[in-house]
Amino acid sequence: MSFPRLFSSGLPTFAAATGLLLSACSSPSGKTESATATAIAPDSATAGTSVAPANSPLQVVAEFNDPQMVGVAVAPGGQVFACFPRWDWNPSFPIAKVGPNSTLTPYPNAGWCTWNDSVKSEPLKHWICPQSVFADKSGMVWILDPAAPGLKFTVPGGPKLVKTDPKTGQVLLTIPFSESVAPRKSYLNDVRIDLQNNYAYMTESGMGALVVTDLKTLKSRRLLASHPSTKAVKGLVIKAAGHAMLDLQGKPAQFNADGIALSADNAYLYYCPLTGHTLYRIKTAALRDPALSEAQLGQQVETVGEIPASDGLEIDAANNVYLTSFEQSALLRRTPAGKIETVVQDDRLQWPDTYSFTADGNLYVTNSAIHKTPSWNKGVGQPRPPFRIFKMALPK
Repeated sequence: MSFPRLFSSGLPTFAAATGLLLSACSSPSGKTESATATAIAPDSATAGTSVAPANSPLQVVAEFNDPQMVGVAVAPGGQVFACFPRWDWNPSFPIAKVGPNSTLTPYPNAGWCTWNDSVKSEPLKHWICPQSVFADKSGMVWILDPAAPGLKFTVPGGPKLVKTDPKTGQVLLTIPFSESVAPRKSYLNDVRIDLQNNYAYMTESGMGALVVTDLKTLKSRRLLASHPSTKAVKGLVIKAAGHAMLDLQGKPAQFNADGIALSADNAYLYYCPLTGHTLYRIKTAALRDPALSEAQLGQQVETVGEIPASDGLEIDAANNVYLTSFEQSALLRRTPAGKIETVVQDDRLQWPDTYSFTADGNLYVTNSAIHKTPSWNKGVGQPRPPFRIFKMALPK
């Protein structure tokens, strides 16, 4: 889901880089944003809004003008949770429960959503820059917080994985990550929970690696940190809806391991660097085996095949791998036979970002319009549709 080092220059310096905690920060318009999400009516005439194709199966669940949204998770019973990282906005509710008419409620409470000077001594009790929200098959909601506001450096003691119960709103478990697992330049990106083996698997896209956590012992390991499968392809220019992703210095975007998904039987972990066109997988048993050296582990990595550049991944019960294709404003899937199929192409999918699949057969997905932000447009934000959560039935 999304990626690190978005804002290499020309944007506010956040807590980790300056030691200060900001109450507001620069928006893509260059103005100072209040800390309140702005919901809009589904039929409002927003600059850059694209019209739904007549045959699109995508339904709008919620939409916001700001702050920027990247992730979604849907718990059993239909509770929808959204993730608003502290990039160049400073959201009131970095993690929120989404209600009717695009309303937001802080999750699990307002205290966890607060990050300022008054709470800087408690980095494990607050969302600093949460990047991923994920609902496991038992109905628990997990939040991965790389704790790197402004996508700069991690706040010391801040990177963490948090397990919550959406029925009670209680925090059940907080797993901190040491600097050996989440270095200062790291950016923990996305997470999948393996209930069968009691493990968590994560991508780390700041430097490029996988992180695995034993949920019994709470011990974590940083893996494949020097393997090419977790690294961006140097010199590759990725495009979003035809727009070349070049930074303010004209250099191609370089984003490491990002998308992640578990096979239906938990036997394989699939992943891909965002700057790249290759899907990889590795046996989860190998990731759980501490006896394997880095070289031996690297030998276990399999090249699955070529794919369009993708941000989010997910897998259905038939082991089709779903891809969010920001290059094509589309949702794709790769069949076990290797065929790439278009699930839906819709211009409203401005940088489709993250999936959430539900047990009742629905697919949810967000759009984050990352390519419209100033860092990829010579410092000037571009008109864009709202940030949206979409829903559709999983295709058969």
